[in-house]
Amino acid sequence: MLKDFLKDKKIILASGSPRRQQFFKELEIPFVVQVKPIDESYPSTLQGKEISEYLSILKASVFNDLKPNDILITGDTIVIHNGACLGKPKDKQEAFKMLQTLSNSSHEVISSVCFTSAETQVVVSDSTKVFFKELTESEIKFYIENYNPFDKAGAYGIQEWIGAIGVKKIEGSYNTVMGLPTHLVYKTLMEFGSP
Repeated sequence: MLKDFLKDKKIILASGSPRRQQFFKELEIPFVVQVKPIDESYPSTLQGKEISEYLSILKASVFNDLKPNDILITGDTIVIHNGACLGKPKDKQEAFKMLQTLSNSSHEVISSVCFTSAETQVVVSDSTKVFFKELTESEIKFYIENYNPFDKAGAYGIQEWIGAIGVKKIEGSYNTVMGLPTHLVYKTLMEFGSP
């Protein structure tokens, strides 16, 4: 359905994430992947969704050659726990510390998506609350050793082993926790495709 709306458009997904690419396939959106490296630093004054929205826009800023029919899609996902933003862990120690922090508590996962065309730019965000059981040290170590969660904010992927054994409940969209609020992507692209 969506591909009929977008038949004159070229969708460029600027993400190396296999999870985001899989979502686009499931939404039946034809797309090409183009990733350009960028320094993902952000001003320390930003909080919550301001961070993920800033980074989504920043990732779009390096694409300055969009054609009239192009729609560039960039995104960012962050984890907020007790007001602090947990990014991607640098090493095993940092991943362990992050998961210990998330153990037996709740946190917020915010995913922002930026849609950029030659004429316009739209940013949408969604937030989901995730509740973890108390994780043992051996569970955390097993997960880090076997799943290497160094490309994931908060040092975990909800679709992996740790999500299956550790997540008690969520309030909001599961797909948002995985990195793409698909319901908002669909809605926004339908609006882009409307004459």
